[in-house]
Amino acid sequence: MILSTLLEGIKYEILEGNTAVEVDHITWDSRSVSDKALFIAVKNKNVDRHDFILEVAEKGAVALIIEHDIKSVPQNITVIKVKDSRKAMSMIASKYFGEPMKSLKVIGITGTNGKTSTSYFIEQILEALKVKCGVIGTIQNTLLGQKMKTEKLNPTTPDSIELQSTFSEMVELGATHSVVEVTSSALAKDRVYGCEFDVGVFTNITQDHLEEHGTMENYKVAKLKLFNMCKNAVVNVDDPFSIEILASSKCKVLGYGVNKKCDFQAQDIEYNNSSVHFNLIHDNKTFKVELNVPGRFSVYNVLAAIASCNLIGFELVEVIEAVKEIKGVPGRFQAIPNNKGTLVIVDYAHTPDALKNILVSVKQISKGKIILVFGCGGNRDSSKRAIMGEIAGTFSDYCIVTSDNPRKENPIKIIEDIEKGLISTNCKFEREQDRKLAINRALNIAKPEDAVIIAGKGHESYQIIKDETIHFSDEEEVLSYFT
Repeated sequence: MILSTLLEGIKYEILEGNTAVEVDHITWDSRSVSDKALFIAVKNKNVDRHDFILEVAEKGAVALIIEHDIKSVPQNITVIKVKDSRKAMSMIASKYFGEPMKSLKVIGITGTNGKTSTSYFIEQILEALKVKCGVIGTIQNTLLGQKMKTEKLNPTTPDSIELQSTFSEMVELGATHSVVEVTSSALAKDRVYGCEFDVGVFTNITQDHLEEHGTMENYKVAKLKLFNMCKNAVVNVDDPFSIEILASSKCKVLGYGVNKKCDFQAQDIEYNNSSVHFNLIHDNKTFKVELNVPGRFSVYNVLAAIASCNLIGFELVEVIEAVKEIKGVPGRFQAIPNNKGTLVIVDYAHTPDALKNILVSVKQISKGKIILVFGCGGNRDSSKRAIMGEIAGTFSDYCIVTSDNPRKENPIKIIEDIEKGLISTNCKFEREQDRKLAINRALNIAKPEDAVIIAGKGHESYQIIKDETIHFSDEEEVLSYFT
């Protein structure tokens, strides 16, 4: 593709060369540069990729995008200066992959908790309606439930090049719809800049990612960005932040919730071990909803899914019928079958609000005591550790505090931070740094009708300790214990 075509709609200055050059691939990673590459120099807190410009020129790049002056402008290569490399990269990526979002109906979901479950619920509803839908999110990128070829790197919302490449693959494989988990980090770093979503969903906002955003206000500002990129919005009216979305959004906004009258309201909720039933009130009509996933938070997630599917053109009656086909989501209130009669739940809950939600939901259905195994991630927001400790002690009967992904922090220091909150509750607890032993300990002491909740890692199949990533799965450890 000709560089000038990729630059359409972007204000730029030519420092060297011309825009008539042919570009074979685009990248921001100097390691992947080869002949005829367009290298986009982006800057973050740790790395300024402007430092690699001479290296990529030697590797055969035909053009560079920069956002600030560099010491030496390479010769015999096109150098383009823009105001913001990340925003330019997002627009270039869309052009390079043929603007694939224009061929899809795309739902973007943001919020502290519930993004993954809501995205999977939408995918399964659309699949039941014979619609080909892809998902881009925390667990993996999928199409009709199958893993896609596009490599899934760490971020929930990938960088703009990987994102547009994934959309392109979806279109090539015949998808007509896509659901994307849109994180605050992705919004703050303009990974979805220039994208237009058919529906933007807000689940909730609670303390998280302060190690990146600094303050809750910055976190909220990042979340708000999504609702300036949407044709329609679906928001949780039971969360106070919905008021700010309603005030600032220029698109059509519909509300869902339990506690307030709104466009999609759940009433008369019935909980049990494996499902939840409720009446959905919409346009003064009542619809019976049957969801085969337990938990109060599942009510909110399925309300968001129902509203989103209705907004993109599907009849409410057929959407509600399709809800019956929804199965669980890996690592989200995942019950592990066993012969002991104990309710064993693996869940991704790693924020204060998510931990409270899982504990309250289990308390609603458990006949015995609640035993909780959890820890907190290292090199992440440390201020939430004591808060989570207090929540754990308030809503469970016994806690085993262990390691999550300690990363480069001292695991014992993380555990001590958690215990500061636990001590104030008078809940009985113990510490076991080894997560495997902590899980085994909980399963050992649990009696029939007790509930064991293993929180924090959910679907993850690894543990990060110092600089090493080792294989570890909460689900596998539970299954191993019972075999």
